Amino acid sequence: MTGPTDRPQRWNRLLELLADSGRLSVEEAAERLGVSSATVRRDFTALAEQQLATRTHGGVVATSVAYDLPARYRQTGGEAKQRIAEHAASLVDPRAVIAMNGGTTTTAVARALAGRTDLGMTGDEQLTLVTNALNIAGEMVLRPHMRTVVLGGVARRESYELHGPLAERALAELRLDELILGVNAISAEGGAQCRHIDEAGVTTEMVRRSRHVMVVATADKLERTALARICSIEQVHALVTDTDADPSAVAAIRATGVRVDVV
Repeated sequence: MTGPTDRPQRWNRLLELLADSGRLSVEEAAERLGVSSATVRRDFTALAEQQLATRTHGGVVATSVAYDLPARYRQTGGEAKQRIAEHAASLVDPRAVIAMNGGTTTTAVARALAGRTDLGMTGDEQLTLVTNALNIAGEMVLRPHMRTVVLGGVARRESYELHGPLAERALAELRLDELILGVNAISAEGGAQCRHIDEAGVTTEMVRRSRHVMVVATADKLERTALARICSIEQVHALVTDTDADPSAVAAIRATGVRVDVV
């Protein structure tokens, strides 16, 4: 067996297969993933415990939840993601108003920002973070040297993000210096993209309200497409990605005038 050994990768693949067919047997999943039946059984049981699928005799069936793995189970690409996060955090003006959407990469950036020792402690010297991600807000509100502003809206369990008209209405009243934008895909042709239309609505509004947009994306995001466009590549000012990024994809994005930092 030579399938994915990383549990989040297996779970994502299993949920993709389940979303396509509505039902999945142990034998079929083991063959499709190239892993043992015992591994699949354990994964099926874990997915059922997290209410991401319903266990049946010999397999699983789809439940009514969305087929995105919740953010706390998607901690992949650790080393590259950490390099991206630390570099992006180092570029932030410590007195700026920064916006972030949800996702594992932006969460890593928020943590790296919180660890900067040069951030002011009070008043106008504080860095202000505006986010629609409940998990990021929950961590950052504990940092005395950061002011945290949370947008309202309906929460998505997969990413902890708030979306909808309440979030967009709140953004209309704010001025943002910089948006640190996590994406599911980015390319010169397609711009910044995400999987969900409701998510795109609030992130597109974040782009409109920000003077500077910095996308943070691991190399695999440069080789994908996603359902909903957040913004065109012309609205992106900078991209931070890792050294595994396809050079031709990087060159195409740079050719549009976007600053690309490969770390």
